[in-house]
Amino acid sequence: MHVGCDGRGKRQKAKGKRQKAKGSDPMGETTPRTSDSGPRTSDKPLAIVLASGGMDSCVTTAIAALDFRLAMLHVAYGQRTEARELRAFHAVADHFRAERRLVCRLEHLTQIGGSSLTDPGMQVEAANLEREGIPTSYVPFRNAHFLAIAVSWGEVLEARRIFIGAVAEDSSGYPDCRPEYYAAFNRVIAEGTKPGTRLEIVTPVIHMRKSEIVRRGRELGAPLELTWSCYQGQDVACGVCDSCALRLRAFQEAGVEDPIPYAQRPNYARPAQASSFLS
Repeated sequence: MHVGCDGRGKRQKAKGKRQKAKGSDPMGETTPRTSDSGPRTSDKPLAIVLASGGMDSCVTTAIAALDFRLAMLHVAYGQRTEARELRAFHAVADHFRAERRLVCRLEHLTQIGGSSLTDPGMQVEAANLEREGIPTSYVPFRNAHFLAIAVSWGEVLEARRIFIGAVAEDSSGYPDCRPEYYAAFNRVIAEGTKPGTRLEIVTPVIHMRKSEIVRRGRELGAPLELTWSCYQGQDVACGVCDSCALRLRAFQEAGVEDPIPYAQRPNYARPAQASSFLS
């Protein structure tokens, strides 16, 4: 029997269109590219939080949540652990009940290459926390791409801040993690956005050591067990890439057991700072 296009049929077609408008994450799960959930609290301004799903951005989110409503942004760019990082991002966003979230994917960073995170022909280097210079895991000018998206979204939402979990002292030597970089980008925002925009990048953990970030996260109840930092493992962290080494050293020097699984857990703590927790 032919069914006419009645009210029910129109609703079904509209539902189908909404489903087609959704994007797919690398895990094959259908998720909206943007979402808006949870009650608004009008007494707090809105902040964009760039969140990778890692430890530093998780603690940064906890700091932002003290004074701001949260619009959380995740950018994938073809990195080796893209799917695992996206899962961590959504878990952290759920924990903090983010009012909005946006997931973007930058294919061109994979096509540009030049990083062991995006080029399968390059090997991820073993951890070397005494290395001088920039490691192969550096993705050329990556944070500028992320910040550009955050500024565009923030301008539309009339947000007041962009939070990013950049760390200078204990980072892997990435040039786009320096305080000077963000000071310069704030000048670009001031010059390149419409009049009346009150948007500023803040980097609350940039001068902290990683161990201090762990301690601050525990003080704030940040869900570090939901985060992911490994450059190559998606089920179990390798424990031997730079990112794993920096994270493990942070927990070791803070005297706290890292709650995520590792294939190996070498002791990376500096002798003068090794905690009695690990002795």
